[in-house]
Amino acid sequence: MKVYITGGYGQVGSTVAAMFLARGDSVFSIDNFATGRRDNLVDHPNLTALEGSIIDADVVDKTMEEFGPDVVIHTAASYKDPEDWYSDALVNGVGTANVAKSAKKHGVKRFVYFQTALCYGLHPKEQPITLDHPIEPDNCSYAISKTCGENYVHLSGLDWVTFRLANVIGERNVSGPLPIFYSRLSEGKKCFVTEARRDFCYAGDLAKVVVKASDGMGSGTYHFSSGKDVAIRELYDAVVNAMKLNDYPEPEVRPLGPDDAASILLDPSRLRADFGDVEITSLADIAQVSVDRWSREGVVGGYTHLKEARGEIRKEGQ
Repeated sequence: MKVYITGGYGQVGSTVAAMFLARGDSVFSIDNFATGRRDNLVDHPNLTALEGSIIDADVVDKTMEEFGPDVVIHTAASYKDPEDWYSDALVNGVGTANVAKSAKKHGVKRFVYFQTALCYGLHPKEQPITLDHPIEPDNCSYAISKTCGENYVHLSGLDWVTFRLANVIGERNVSGPLPIFYSRLSEGKKCFVTEARRDFCYAGDLAKVVVKASDGMGSGTYHFSSGKDVAIRELYDAVVNAMKLNDYPEPEVRPLGPDDAASILLDPSRLRADFGDVEITSLADIAQVSVDRWSREGVVGGYTHLKEARGEIRKEGQ
C-alpha cells in the first residue's frame, strides 16, 4: 500500500509511518518540522520525506500526483502557540482543504483525519461525551481551525475516518504535561498540577487503530479514548516513579484556570464496536518508555495551551 502522511515526523505521524514501513508499505511524508523531531524516523528504502508545508497547494498536489497514494493520513497541524490564530487558520483550515481536495482529485481511497476533543468546548454537557454532543469549538483557535479542517474533509466526499482524540501522549510527545514534567524534574525545578482530569492514551495504541482504518476498517467519526479519566497528579506521579527519583518532589496544586477544562472524557463505545478490543497501555508504561527515551536523546518542546504555565515558561526563559 502507498500511504501519504502529512506531519510524518510528529508524534502520531511518525508512529504510524514506522508501522507501515515495518510491514512493507511505501510511505511519503511531508513535514515542515515546526514541531516534528527529525529523529522520530530513520532512513528507510520505502520512505520518501519532503520538508515542506501543506499550505502550499502546488506542492501538495504535485507530490500527491507523483506518489499516487492509496491512503492519506493527515496528522499535520498547527498547535504550539494558542495565540497564533493566523498559523492555526492557515495550516489547520487552508492546509487541510489543500490536502483533502488533492486527495479527491487523485483518487485516494481513504482519508484519515484527527480532531481535538476541545471541539466539544471547555464545559461539555455530558460525561462521558458521546458522538451526539454538540460541536462547540469556540474555546480556542486550535479547536476552531481543526473543526474547520474536519468540515473540509466531509465536503470532499472522500471515504473518510475521523478520530476525535483524548490526550494522546508518549515518547514522541512535545506538548502538554508529560514532557513538561520530565523537563522540569530533570532540571530540579518545581512543578505544579491542576485539579483537572484527563484521559491519557498512548500514541502507539492510536497508531494501531489508524493502520486498521487505513486497511478499510470502520467509517465515519470515532472517539479514540480509554473511557477513563485520571487526575493530572497521577501522570505526575507516574513520571516521578519512572525517573526513579530518591525523594518525592511535592508539586504545587493549583485550581483550574479559565482556559482549562475540568475533564474532557470521550465515550469510545463506537470505536470498540467497530474495531474490537483496542489496546490501552498503562500510564506507568507510557511514562517509563517516555522517560527512557528522553534520558537518552533529550526532550524537546514543552508546549502548552494553559496561559499560566506558558507565562512561567517564558519568564524562566528570559
